[in-house]
Amino acid sequence: MQKQSTNGSETSEFIKIATFNLFNFIEPPGAFYEFENIYTQEQWQKKLDWIATYIDEHQPDVIGFQEVFSPDALAQLTERCGLKYFAVLDTPDVVDGFIYSKPVVAIASRYPITEVHSVTAGDDWASMMGLSSGFGFSRKPLRVTISLPKLGPCDCYVVHFKSKRPLFDAQELGEQASPARTLDGNLGQLLSIEALAQWGASIQRGSEAALLRYAMVERRTQTGNPMVLMGDFNDILNDGVLSSLTSVDTRIKPDPLLGEVEHQLRDHRLKDAYELYQSTQYSLSCQQRPATHYYFAKGSVLDYILLSSEFDSKNSRSLAEVGRYETYDRHLINPRFERDSQSTDHAPVMITISIRH
Repeated sequence: MQKQSTNGSETSEFIKIATFNLFNFIEPPGAFYEFENIYTQEQWQKKLDWIATYIDEHQPDVIGFQEVFSPDALAQLTERCGLKYFAVLDTPDVVDGFIYSKPVVAIASRYPITEVHSVTAGDDWASMMGLSSGFGFSRKPLRVTISLPKLGPCDCYVVHFKSKRPLFDAQELGEQASPARTLDGNLGQLLSIEALAQWGASIQRGSEAALLRYAMVERRTQTGNPMVLMGDFNDILNDGVLSSLTSVDTRIKPDPLLGEVEHQLRDHRLKDAYELYQSTQYSLSCQQRPATHYYFAKGSVLDYILLSSEFDSKNSRSLAEVGRYETYDRHLINPRFERDSQSTDHAPVMITISIRH
């Protein structure tokens, strides 16, 4: 991070923001999901060292984490790496005292965290969307307000949306629906149940995105703070399921009392940091966007950082711009066992924000 001294005080010229899926970050003797999934002390230390090496080499100022089972251990690690401030609110589920599920999100920062809030789904809006009573996020999003140099209070959100894993077990329900039939004889029904389960996961993920966007806009209306949304979206951003995060509804009619509609839409809209970077003079636009996750040989971008209009260089109210976009994928495309065996199945993504004078 480049810094400049002004009247004896240190101020940042650049701010680095990263999102990092840690992949089962759990301190032994805790187990993730199954009782046999326990790291040895050697494996655990290797995982800690891999994460610390990334942070030390890339020096993010703010970093959002997903798949956190052991937040205390993560707070200690990030503090040793110079990230003094840490926040987590939710807690994972635990069975028999050591088998953990439903990991949580967290955030670490070099700058003061002044407010921490766990985002919940609004019951009224969820009901109007046709969702069941008591609908909630599969993993609660975390909102923190960070006092950033020159920018002031900034609302940072960390998310881990519902995965594409089916919402329920198709084979188990298929056998319950037709117990007298063999699996082979009931393959058509099994596939149709699998389709229902997959769509159920999509409904959950898409609903989480839409409800989060409303919560972010509501907060923005109250405070006017710049917004950063980072995390593992578990889907392609431009896919229909997640389009509510960045879409603009053109059916809204102008209202003289509310001012110019297009300006308001821009002011409350989120944009993909990669696309903002592509529009700057720094970008090598001919390069293909690197994947952040691989399923067998197929790569997808699942990890994103979205930004409000203050970070859009083409916006008249811009305070900063995206000067760099980095995907750390060496461990995915060229792994070495001795170096990467306890790394992660995602590529951390980091952006460098250049603050306007």
